[in-house]
Amino acid sequence: MVLASWPARRWLVALAAAAGFVLVVAVPTDLIDTPVFGREVPPTWWAWPSLLVSSLLGGALVATYVRAAQVDEASTRRGGWVGALLTYFAVGCPVCNKLVLLALGTAGAMTWFEPFQPVLQGVAVLFLLWALRRRLLGELSCSVATPETPLGDTVRA
Repeated sequence: MVLASWPARRWLVALAAAAGFVLVVAVPTDLIDTPVFGREVPPTWWAWPSLLVSSLLGGALVATYVRAAQVDEASTRRGGWVGALLTYFAVGCPVCNKLVLLALGTAGAMTWFEPFQPVLQGVAVLFLLWALRRRLLGELSCSVATPETPLGDTVRA
């Protein structure tokens, strides 16, 4: 498994990125109580576990960028951003989110958006898993010489 071969530096980056992800999502969604942000609806029982899962996946995904792998970085980066954004909406207060309130109103946020939040979190985890898998598979690919590279250099196929 590729993760077993990661150096300590990569694991430190993964942990730091996961911690950063937790803070970036938990503070504005008021999962971590601060005087700056408030919440009208209490967090669901699954908000913290799902945030931690997304944070760990996001941290591992960020750590894959410590050493460049020859994969389609644009698509994996998109998958990571989509997963992070969906996690933010999934664990956030349904009536505290201005975009949701503008689109659905208070009643719509509670009636339609709140029950849909677990689905958003599931999709977020799928996007993060997809992006992480693509990055890790890129590290497993075989090195091959190409005509554009000097004789001693190789690129990933």
